[in-house]
Amino acid sequence: MTDTPPFTGIPVAALDFYDDLEVDNTRSFWEKHKDTYLTQVRRPVEALCAALEPEFGAAKIFRPQRDVRFAKDKTPYKTHQGAFVRAAESTGWYVEVSPRGVRTGGGFYEASAGRLAAYRGAVDHDELGPELEAIVAALEAAGWERGGDRLKTSPRGYDADHPRIDLLRHRSLSLGRMIGFEPVVHTPELVEVVREDWRAVRPLVDWVARHTSV
Repeated sequence: MTDTPPFTGIPVAALDFYDDLEVDNTRSFWEKHKDTYLTQVRRPVEALCAALEPEFGAAKIFRPQRDVRFAKDKTPYKTHQGAFVRAAESTGWYVEVSPRGVRTGGGFYEASAGRLAAYRGAVDHDELGPELEAIVAALEAAGWERGGDRLKTSPRGYDADHPRIDLLRHRSLSLGRMIGFEPVVHTPELVEVVREDWRAVRPLVDWVARHTSV
């Protein structure tokens, strides 16, 4: 992304584009407005990620097409633009532009059987588990929202009264924060907002990266 122009903000037109795409998620709409996607959505997101790359690493800008092969929802296009910076397997930082504005986050989005076992073993550990618990609690207290896939029951081998059973139930774990429609999203200062958010969630990303490798 070294040749990417400087980031100047997420245009209002990007949010309007996704508002319209939610209403008319068809190939004909997409083809008619593809240039709007490229110039008002993708290029600004690329510029945002390029500005963050020196500290966090190169981002993957997700493709706009949905994989509908096994989905009940056959609408062809995603109604958001996401970008992900990898810190470890399926683990890292995220930023998204959608009709609801801008959202940031971090964590891990899936785990193999071996990595999930490593995660649960670390959560069960007398020192590592409370460390993660404190990281998550601090972010939630600061207004971050916890997400991720989790079991409704206790994972095999762990009692329901385990002090960290809530974290043990997770099969993926993320913390996210909605910036929304704040005026800053349309300005170059959004780079610093996302940077500070990613720094805030770095303890979670680092914990997962350290303790789920197999």
